[in-house]
Amino acid sequence: MANQIAVFFRTQPGHDQARKVADHLTDFWEPRMRRQLHAHVASGGAGLDPLVLQAAASMKPPAVEAG
Repeated sequence: MANQIAVFFRTQPGHDQARKVADHLTDFWEPRMRRQLHAHVASGGAGLDPLVLQAAASMKPPAVEAG
């Protein structure tokens, strides 16, 4: 799904596509999904679009909620 978001934002004008991807993931993905993305990136990020990797690098991982 992150790769599809990157494909969409790559077609948008401007030079801040990675920021737009990061903003979208932060605004619309639940914390669990963002933690999974960060874990995947930390383990090498296999299969992720370079724009997603750039976006993830600029995103702060969400805190784990105490349960």
